[in-house]
Parts: sequence; C-alpha cells; structure tokens
Amino acid sequence: MTSTRFRLHFLFLACFLLLTGLGQSWAQLKTPALRQGATTLLTSDSVQLFVQVAGKGTPCVFVHGGPGAGSYSFEKLGGNRLEDGLQMIYLDQRGSGRSASSPRKDYSMARMVQDLEELRQHLGLQKWVVMAHSFGGTIAMAYAAKYSERVQGLVLVNSVLNPSASLEAMLQYGTSLLPPTEQPNPNIPMMQRFGMVMGALQQKKLACQLQYSTDSLAARASQVVRAVPANQDFATQVFSGRLPDYGQDYAPVTAQIKVPALIIVGQDDRTTGTTAQSFRFPKQQTVTLPGKHYSFLEQPARFRQAVVSFVQKLPR
Repeated sequence: MTSTRFRLHFLFLACFLLLTGLGQSWAQLKTPALRQGATTLLTSDSVQLFVQVAGKGTPCVFVHGGPGAGSYSFEKLGGNRLEDGLQMIYLDQRGSGRSASSPRKDYSMARMVQDLEELRQHLGLQKWVVMAHSFGGTIAMAYAAKYSERVQGLVLVNSVLNPSASLEAMLQYGTSLLPPTEQPNPNIPMMQRFGMVMGALQQKKLACQLQYSTDSLAARASQVVRAVPANQDFATQVFSGRLPDYGQDYAPVTAQIKVPALIIVGQDDRTTGTTAQSFRFPKQQTVTLPGKHYSFLEQPARFRQAVVSFVQKLPR
C-alpha cells in the first residue's frame, strides 16, 4: 500500500451519570497521586509536549487520533466524565494540538512510542491504562507491543488497526451516501474517487454523516475542536507520504498482546475498517454501542459504564 492512500483520509476530529453502586468502589481504588493541571514534557530529543492531568484513581493516558487531532476534544467531550475514578493524562502528540513540532521532523512510530514511555517515566508510574481513539489505536498498539509490562489495561475506542482498510471503508460508505447518479466511476483510481466523494459530501452538507449520527453532535464536536489552537505538523508529515510505518496493519499484533483489553465499537461506525472480530486479544472484552465513530459522545453513560466496569476488574 502506498502512503498516498492516506492523504485525504484521517480527518478525524479529531457520561455525566454517576452509576449507582459503581461510583463508590470506583473512587476508593488506591493509586498514585499525580500533580493536577497543565504541564509540559521535554522529550529526550528536546520537543515540548503538552500534558494535562485531571481526576483521581487509576492512571490512564489518552492517545488521540487524527492524526494530529490533539486531546482537547476528548477531554471535554468524554474524558472529563471519567475523572472521578481515573487520573486522566491527556497528551498532545508531537506536532499535534498544543504540543511543539519536531525540529528534525521525527514523527516515526518508534518516536511516538518513545514519547509515551518517556511520559510514563516522567510521571513516576509503574503501570497505566492506555486508552486510544480512532487513529490513536495504531500508536497504542505499537506501544503495548513494546512495553506490555507497563500496560495495566488497554481501552480501544472506535479504533483503527489498519489505515488502508479504514480508508476503503470510508470511501465505500461515503459513496453510498450519494445518489447513484453522483457516485464516481469505480474504475477511477481510489484516491481520486475519494477526493470526489468527499468534495460531493461537503457540498451537500453530508460529510458529518460519515462519523456522527446527528448534525447536532457534529456541530458540538466542531465547536470544541475550534476552541484551542491546533498544530498540524504531524498530520502534514503523515499525509505527505514520508511516514510509511503508519501504514502497518496491527490486527495480527492483537493476538500477541496478553494484557486485558476493552474494545468499544460503534454499531454503525463505517470509518475504522474494523469489526469486533478484528481484535484478537487473548484477554478481551468487546462492547458494541449504538452510534458511529464517537461512542463517548453519542453514548456517554454507556461508554462510562463500560470503562468503569473494565477498570475495576483489572489486576492491581
């Protein structure tokens, strides 16, 4: 697969109920106390990364998607509802969100994994839960494969394992949203068709239907995304074709990772290129929720309950 197949793909933007009987035991877990608030991590190659710590309980680092979406939208639309029982660690990856760019343009998968590990060491944590959304699933998988002894549990939310399959799924679903007379000729090269379909969906104001069940949810997410400045350097590097290691299919890797894993799948999510059967962790729980690509926004109470229940059962 050539890297140009990603160029128009990853446009990803990137539980207010306290559950009876769960909240008390959820908050009573003994875990390290991290300093709350915003801070920066200076990596070993001198890149300043934005980090926000909020909440109490089991430490959990969030690996955002995009690529380059930043962590702010998840923090405000889903993560904040977990902070009564999780110490949420919101990291903006290098070249993303509120973090600085790499002067050497080092955005390799190995470097992203190293950034996560340097953050864990910086925070003084023996283990943490790794939670990822969308394209962040690929980075979380690479980290868990290398540092499984540091991962208490994995939470993969609407996660991409194979970017190529994700692109094909988006193209197929996007095409189906158009009238037959406006669908591009299937003999046209894939990336050209993808551009035609995305342009047509934008013109018809149907683009949000790719990832959101309703226009109001899409508008809410868009408003949050625009609230903070965004660094697009990482995204630019991925889309440029200079980072081929992001084209790997991580589905086979799941069978080799023995840490407990919670898989949250949107019932009508047509953009990830994965199904519940794509994940083959030996210790796996799968929860399918109504909705599309943003389960934490579309089903906040059920999303929170799934995470709470999973984390409570993790070995200490």
